[in-house]
This record gives sequence, C-alpha cells and structure tokens, in this order.
Amino acid sequence: MKKALHKIKRILLNKWTIILSSVLILFVVLSNVLIIQTTSDKIYEEVDQTPEKKIALILGTSRYTTWGGTNLYFKYRIRAAVDLYKNGKVKHILVSGDNSVSNYNEPREMRRALIAAGIPEHAVTLDYAGFRTLDSVVRCKEVFGQEDVIIISQRFHLERALFIAADYDMDAIGFAAQDPPENYSFKTQFREYFAKTKAVIDLYVIHKEPKFLGKKEVIHF
Repeated sequence: MKKALHKIKRILLNKWTIILSSVLILFVVLSNVLIIQTTSDKIYEEVDQTPEKKIALILGTSRYTTWGGTNLYFKYRIRAAVDLYKNGKVKHILVSGDNSVSNYNEPREMRRALIAAGIPEHAVTLDYAGFRTLDSVVRCKEVFGQEDVIIISQRFHLERALFIAADYDMDAIGFAAQDPPENYSFKTQFREYFAKTKAVIDLYVIHKEPKFLGKKEVIHF
C-alpha cells in the first residue's frame, strides 16, 4: 500500500513539474513574441529613413569586455549616435548607464567616445543612474523631461526598451546599431529572452519603479 501511494505521489509530482515547466516556457515565448511584434514598426536601421527627433537616448554598456578588448556593442552604439547627430536627425544626446561603483562609469566613457568622434560636449548629457533599461527609459522622461526620443541600441535590446517606453506613454522610436558578428556574445543574446519576460512582469505584475529618480534635470535646447 505504501509503495502504491509513493508511486502515485511521484507520478503527480512529475505531472505538476511538467505542467509548470510548460507554463513557464509558454510565458517566456509569449512575452518575447508580444514585445517583438508590438515594437517592430518603431525600429529603423537606415539613417536617411529615420525621423528627426530632438534627442537620442543611448542605452549604456561597458566600453571594454571582461578580457580587455573593445566591446562591439559599445562601439556600434556610439557610431550610430554619431551618424544620427551628424546627419541632423537629433540635436542632443543623452547617455544613460551604470555608475553604481566609483571605478565603473558607463556614461562617462560614452561621452568621451562621442566627443572623440566629433560631437560637441554641450550636446551631450549624462545620466549616471541608468542601472537597468527600465531606469534609463523612465528617467529619460521623468527626470530629463524627454519623451519624444530616438533610443539607440542593438535591435534585440531596443525591442524591450521601446516596449517599456510605450507603457510610459513616450513617443519613442528606435535606431538599431550594428550587431556584432554572429556568436560574438551568445550569453547576452540568450539572456535577453528572459529579460523580455521580466519586463512584462515588471510592467504588468509588480509595477517596478526605477531604483532612483531624484530631482528633475530637464534638458533645454
């Protein structure tokens, strides 16, 4: 009798494990489909086809890889911002990234790269509290007073950023920076599947807020 009960419990446990795993996988897939499909028409890849906006928001990433080489995600985002600015598509650039520790400063590195590429210093504003994509997007509106923007990143990242922007009623479009070579960073690409799922949870379930807002620093042109 005990063996029979134990067998039944094991079967039920396996059944619920399969059901829960299936639900989780389905949720991840549907979250990604939702975000990709609702943002695809807002992403541009050619400068001459991109509508003009007053400001570009560059989403931060490290300038260097963990092994000391140039981070191509960083390099291509900077190049995209420079192309948009020099072609008159934007008048100002807001760089938003992580500066949570003293020896790691994404916004400062982005500004240095932009200035080195010929962007005037007065045309660049730094957001040191862009700890996550949600923080960068929401702070662009709530702190810097900008909601009519071009967001710059790689396409896979832009989809999530634009999804967040739409939830906050921002009139945002995206400009897709060049992608690094295939398999350049499989971990980053793979992690994005779950980041999109988390974005849905953040916005619709737990109503996640930025880590830090602070006083307004409205950008004036």
